Amino acid sequence: MKSTDTSYFTYNEPFRLESGEVLPALTIAYHTYGTLNAAKDNVVWICHALTANADAADWWNGLVGEGLALDPEKYFIVCANILGSCYGTTGPLSINPVTQEPYFSQFPAVTIRDMVNAHILLRQHLQLEKIHLMVGGSIGGYQALEWCVMESEIIENLFLLATSAAESAWGISIHTSQRLAIEADSSWQDKSATAGSAGLKAARAIGMLTYRNYEIMVERQSDPDTEKTDNYRAESYIRYQGDKLVNRFNAYTYWLLTKAMDSHNLSRGRGRSIEQVLRQIKQRTLIIGISSDILCPVQEQVFISRHMPNATYVEIGSSYGHDGFLIESERISAHLVPWLEME
Repeated sequence: MKSTDTSYFTYNEPFRLESGEVLPALTIAYHTYGTLNAAKDNVVWICHALTANADAADWWNGLVGEGLALDPEKYFIVCANILGSCYGTTGPLSINPVTQEPYFSQFPAVTIRDMVNAHILLRQHLQLEKIHLMVGGSIGGYQALEWCVMESEIIENLFLLATSAAESAWGISIHTSQRLAIEADSSWQDKSATAGSAGLKAARAIGMLTYRNYEIMVERQSDPDTEKTDNYRAESYIRYQGDKLVNRFNAYTYWLLTKAMDSHNLSRGRGRSIEQVLRQIKQRTLIIGISSDILCPVQEQVFISRHMPNATYVEIGSSYGHDGFLIESERISAHLVPWLEME
């Protein structure tokens, strides 16, 4: 399925962040697929992961498209680029309207709730009064959960994958390691879009070790030549993945968004425990965990399902680790499609 061109919504009012800082204006890049029906009750909103963009039909092409689980012939699908990204929504590479120069390191800290508040502005702009299905994996799931708390009356059904109710100490440690790699780059905080590129490559290398796992790396990247003493296949793979991200992403953005992930905690500022907050999320919910995920292990999804009153938990056997939520489209669809048909 061909996606629509990227659309842009500009909010020409001050946008207050959770930190108290204010962005003078806000631009949001987004894609839509399919047609909104007359009843406006066929909306599917997809919240994307860390380095993805608004074109969900591109990065999730096994799940979003004609004849697939999320079919634009049936649904009106929206995916908005997150606040702080480098794919069209206001972020560190955007021009600060006050200084007329890119923000770079001066871009203020954002949280998952800030991202959701930006999504809400777009929802209102599109005049969508209900979201039939909210979808999110990984950091997308963070957004989806927060949104269900912030606008519980708007969202009817919820689909979560490889996500959690709060960022773990494990996740924060990984993100800190990645930011240390970026900060060690001598070009970090230069006033340039390429600042920290070598550090970003190293950060991606750290990330790849958590997106995949021992089993899949040994299976796919082992060398058949037992006489080698250098130039290993696994090394080439990690370097390639680092270069690939550097060519499409930005260190300022990566640093900022990993900080935003660390801020994720459904109970923060609400005067209730995480368990209590989850019990108040009453949407019919399907939760999928990936058996080999070491970044956001299945116990995180089991925890959510135990405390949400209308949740169904499914575990998918996969050797792809955290990336399984992006790769295992066939197995995911096998559970999602019948669940959707049970409405």
